[in-house]
Amino acid sequence: MRTRITVATALTLAALCAPLARAQDPSPLLPLVDTAAQRLQTADPVAASKFRTGGTIEDPRREQQVIDATAAEAVGRHLDPAYVGRVFRDQIDATVAVEYGLFSQWKLDPAAAPVSAPDLAASRTTIDGLNHTMVNEIASQWPTLHSPSCPADLASAVDGVAAARHLDPLYRRALEHATRSYCR
Repeated sequence: MRTRITVATALTLAALCAPLARAQDPSPLLPLVDTAAQRLQTADPVAASKFRTGGTIEDPRREQQVIDATAAEAVGRHLDPAYVGRVFRDQIDATVAVEYGLFSQWKLDPAAAPVSAPDLAASRTTIDGLNHTMVNEIASQWPTLHSPSCPADLASAVDGVAAARHLDPLYRRALEHATRSYCR
């Protein structure tokens, strides 16, 4: 009987003294998803500029320039340009959707509309830099993006970025759309 108590006590103490389980490691896709979120957030100044100047939300010429440039960069990084093109098409479509959402808000609540037009060229320079970072992250995470763990890693990264950046429902949904082609 005494042996049972000693063994039970030892097991209990071992369980109590064992280190707590380490928090789950952050997703390896976190930097890529965070860059995608940063790129989505450029929709605010871009939409403000277009709203104040009467510009159109969709710009097929500019969109194609972005896709062509990122696909060319993908080739230089030995990545599948069609894959990178799909990723950026989704990113652009998500950004356009956010811009439409902002236009709708401003149309329904003119007091919330921007009072000045930010420099669209400066926003596009920022976007181009983020595009480059995204292609670099795609190259860096290529094995993860093609692994069975990708969907779980992606979901974890989207959740983490959405929480860290305090994304509202529109931006959260846009981030999910922007990242939907990541896992192959």
